[in-house]
Amino acid sequence: MHKRASVRCAAAIISLAVVFSGGAVAANAADSTTLTDIVLGVGSDDSQRNLAWYSTTDTAQVAQVSLASKVVNGVFPATATSYTATGGLTTSNEYNRHVTVTGLKENTEYVYRVGSEGNWSATNTFRTQDFDGDFNFLFFGDPQIGSSGNVASDTAGWADTLNVATATYPDAELLFSAGDQVESANSEPQYEAFLSPTQLRQIPFVATNGNHDVGSKAYEQHFNTPNADRTAGAGSATASGGDYWFIHKDVLFMNINSNSRDFTSHIKWMTDVVAAHGAEAKWSMLAFHHSIYSSAVHATDTDAVDRRNNLPTTISNLGIDVVLQGHDHAYARSYLIRNGEKADAAEVAGADNVVAGPGGVLYVTANSASGSKYYALQNKPEFWWLSEQNQERVRNYTAVEVTDDAIKIKTLRSQANGALGVNSVVDEVTVNEAPDTDTQELQVTVPEADAGEFGWSIDGTNALVDLGTATESGDHYAAVGTINPIRVTDTRAAGPEWSISAQVSDFISGDKSFSGKYLGWTPTVVESGGGAIAGAKVESGFEGGNGLSVSSTLGSAPTGHARGSAKLGAGLDLQIPTDATDGTYKATVTLTALS
Repeated sequence: MHKRASVRCAAAIISLAVVFSGGAVAANAADSTTLTDIVLGVGSDDSQRNLAWYSTTDTAQVAQVSLASKVVNGVFPATATSYTATGGLTTSNEYNRHVTVTGLKENTEYVYRVGSEGNWSATNTFRTQDFDGDFNFLFFGDPQIGSSGNVASDTAGWADTLNVATATYPDAELLFSAGDQVESANSEPQYEAFLSPTQLRQIPFVATNGNHDVGSKAYEQHFNTPNADRTAGAGSATASGGDYWFIHKDVLFMNINSNSRDFTSHIKWMTDVVAAHGAEAKWSMLAFHHSIYSSAVHATDTDAVDRRNNLPTTISNLGIDVVLQGHDHAYARSYLIRNGEKADAAEVAGADNVVAGPGGVLYVTANSASGSKYYALQNKPEFWWLSEQNQERVRNYTAVEVTDDAIKIKTLRSQANGALGVNSVVDEVTVNEAPDTDTQELQVTVPEADAGEFGWSIDGTNALVDLGTATESGDHYAAVGTINPIRVTDTRAAGPEWSISAQVSDFISGDKSFSGKYLGWTPTVVESGGGAIAGAKVESGFEGGNGLSVSSTLGSAPTGHARGSAKLGAGLDLQIPTDATDGTYKATVTLTALS
């Protein structure tokens, strides 16, 4: 997508005595309700998390969330925030519950539990991270628990892959599935096995609807997906469906139900989401289950060909950067593809770095994360899209690292293959941001700014301002004149506030005097610059008031003003009572600068 938003302006307990381990349910003996299948889902943005769980009875339930720092001696905080759960009857004649937790703060650890008074689940924890900046997430191909015929073995492989991946990437911010969580869509034992690892209650899970998930409503009931549109790629009365999106840090993620080949609805939905939210992120990623650029037995399926003929041009036109897929149970990485063709004829197979020009998209197909099923590579010459492929019949996972200018995709073994040990690399590639060919870049080196200085001086060499001979004007004598202008110069980079003020002494002639309050003025900016503003007019105190006998502002500039200089002046107005004794009087005007 390569856009920048205009304003940017992404542990639990095993008993009540220990916080931050397992996920077993602690039920009150007085309540027969059993709470299972708790899963922490991704929210619409970094400040949200979605929760889902199952209940054996249809009772009113909530999720309670609190700062982990408020837990004392293992006691769940009484000040926790409660979120009312929604839900209903499930495919398995249980009851599901969904909650969206909002208002989360970055870099904060939280505790949560679900249920009702007298029947709470065990306490689980999750931690938010920075809401901006670089991040990584983990992508897993088809766990498909039960596919091998041995649920326990598949579950052990799935759990081991999660353990290896999260230990290697302890700051992973998402667990992202390529779909086919289970072998049988309506099998609750398989779902319970899939959801049993602790990580699924600690790190936000991103579910994808696979062909083995679509056969019942259990997928929708188990996974609380944000911004879901059930009319796009819709399911049926008995099948799960819908597309959804979310934003994590600087990535717009879209996830579509590829079981539906209603391409018109998918394309409209993706187009609308990008139009509404594309500018909020720099990168965009799309996920769907059925790979259209894979390497094994499904690559030539009629439905795969149909998707391959209908989706790539829209994906390129929308500026999507990476597409994450599963289904074919073998690893594959495409060349950069634009509008269904190789974007750059010169791109070499297995390149470590690629530059995604306009419309160039990288497609990644994940191998099995659980080891429940593998498919052999077809190695057909017509598979022009394959930059890299691999099938060793060992479990894999993929780490995706997102930075401001690149997306690094590294696929690793979570199971050793002879000398190729755990966490040895299957393949890695970095998708680099392409330069904008419609613009030119300018470069200039700016030296460290001079600290600058603030100063002022009186223009002219004559310090005496002669107001001449006062003239009688009704009930007073009057004299007028102007002060010698004051030049103020401020070259300080920060542009701090400054002001020049003045105060006049009494007028004295020998042993005779009259108050300086009889002098007033009208400040002006003679030459503008540096944000200078004239002070307010001060009336002569002849009719009342203190005139210039008290300090009054000649001119000023606010904080953040431009650097430069200005010349300040003022017209003087002296009104002297008629009982003043004749003589030549002098007074002193004292100027003060503040900054």
